[in-house]
Amino acid sequence: MNFAVLQFPASNCDQDAVHAARLLGHSARLVWHKDTALGEADAVIVPGGFSYGDYLRCGAVARFSPVMQAVKQFADNGGLVLGICNGFQVLTEAGLLSGALVRNRDLQFHCENVFLKTATTDSPFTNKIPAGKLLRVPIAHGEGCYFADEATLATLQANNQILWQYSDASGNLTDGANPNGALLNIAGICNERRNVAGLMPHPERACESLLGSTDGRLVFESVIAALEKELVAA
Repeated sequence: MNFAVLQFPASNCDQDAVHAARLLGHSARLVWHKDTALGEADAVIVPGGFSYGDYLRCGAVARFSPVMQAVKQFADNGGLVLGICNGFQVLTEAGLLSGALVRNRDLQFHCENVFLKTATTDSPFTNKIPAGKLLRVPIAHGEGCYFADEATLATLQANNQILWQYSDASGNLTDGANPNGALLNIAGICNERRNVAGLMPHPERACESLLGSTDGRLVFESVIAALEKELVAA
C-alpha cells in the first residue's frame, strides 16, 4: 500500500508517520503542502505538528494549502484519510470532520501517555482493534479539547462516528482520565461516510516496543486491512 504523508511548514510528526507505515511493510512518502496532487496514494495521513506555527488557530492556515484541495477530492472519491493531532485540527478546519479542537481546559500543554477506549470497530481505522482492548498511546497538545454543539454530538452518537474516547486503565470514561476536557471524552471521530478520521493522540509514536507501546500499530493495521479488503472486492 502507498501512504501519502502531508508535510506543512512546522510539521514535526511527518517522518514518524512515514516510519510507522514502513515499519508495517508498506511504502510511504512525503507530499509537500504546495503540491497540487497526491500522486499514487492508497491512503493519506495528515500528521501532527504545528503547521504554519499554529497562527490564527491550529490548522486554520493549513486548510488553505494547495494540497488540501487534493485531499478533499481524494476523500470525496472515497479515499481513506487519517488526521493525527494537528492533522485532526486541520481536518476540522477544512470541514472534512465536524466539530473543533480548542484549548485544553486547564490551558496547559499535555505530553503524557493516555488510555483510549475504542467506541466502535466498525470503521477502516479501528477494525483490527480487539474488543475490550485499551490502547496506551501518547498525547502532546495544548488545543486538544474536542468541542461541538449538542446537535453535532447527537449526530456523532447516532451515526456511531465516535471512534476513540479517553478512559482510565479499567476502561471507564471518567473525567479524571480526560486530559483536555473534550466533550464526551472524545479522542477521535470519523465522518459519516467513515472514510475520514481524526484523533488527538499519536498512534505513530506507539508502534514499536522501543517507544514503550505497540498499541498504535493497530490503527495502521486497521487501515491496511480496510485497503486490502477494497482490493479484494475490486
